Amino acid sequence: MKKLFVIFCFIFLFFHFGRAQEEVLFFQTNWGYEGEISDFIKKAKDSGYDGVEIWSNTDPDEKKIVADLLKKFDMKVIFLCGSNPSFPFEKSLEDYKSYLQKTLEQKPLAINSHTGSDFYNYEQNMAFIREANKLSEIYGIPIYHETHRGRFSYSLTETVKYLNIDEINLTLDISHWMVVHESLLNNRNELLENILNQTNHIHARVGFEEAPQVNDPRAPEWKEALDRHVEIWEDVILNQWSKNRPVTITTEFGPPNYMPTEPVTMKPLSDQWEVNVFIMNYLNERIKILRNK
Repeated sequence: MKKLFVIFCFIFLFFHFGRAQEEVLFFQTNWGYEGEISDFIKKAKDSGYDGVEIWSNTDPDEKKIVADLLKKFDMKVIFLCGSNPSFPFEKSLEDYKSYLQKTLEQKPLAINSHTGSDFYNYEQNMAFIREANKLSEIYGIPIYHETHRGRFSYSLTETVKYLNIDEINLTLDISHWMVVHESLLNNRNELLENILNQTNHIHARVGFEEAPQVNDPRAPEWKEALDRHVEIWEDVILNQWSKNRPVTITTEFGPPNYMPTEPVTMKPLSDQWEVNVFIMNYLNERIKILRNK
């Protein structure tokens, strides 16, 4: 009897702690939100999000307002930071370091970084990555470099070049690369595998071969693009789980002009908030299937 009890306890603990590691946290973007920050955070909470992803504000009063709201609604935050690619390299790097430090002092869950520039050379872009790594280690807060057009990570082939030198943590926004390579990257899984191993955060937006955002991911004509994105996102989720890490996902469908619009009236072809919530709920259903495999 005692032996059976021990076995039961082992099985319970194995499944309890194993499942505890299969955590997924969803974040909502305030990109394009026109209301007050208090309304945005409350709406995100009411919509089922675990947190928000917003640009870091270094103004003391604004910082306190955001901190108080996050505490009030029990919401996590990932702050966005970025270097200014219009500046000369030296000034851009100094500003970036200062911006990161002021943001890290606010103790977010993580930072999502728009890093460097496609007009900087390899060593210049590596300088941004190395400074981010130093500050991340000092503060004990991860900094993820987003795969993004206009940055060092503007393409799959360029980003791979940065993986073998220094440790680098990525936010994967695969929609950018769909446009750059005019492809859903169906035949690039070997290259993508290297990227997925360094991916820690997902920006969940569905693009296609000619644009970074479809007009409505719920429309049947975009099923192939949606399925391809989800396939890649699921690979990231499983990879994170295999390392006993929680998964963080920001639903990031944007407003016009990312959101396609009607001619002349510029009326959006779908509701930005609705499609972001759709992606969250759709992924939650897929995640249930992954957990039961």
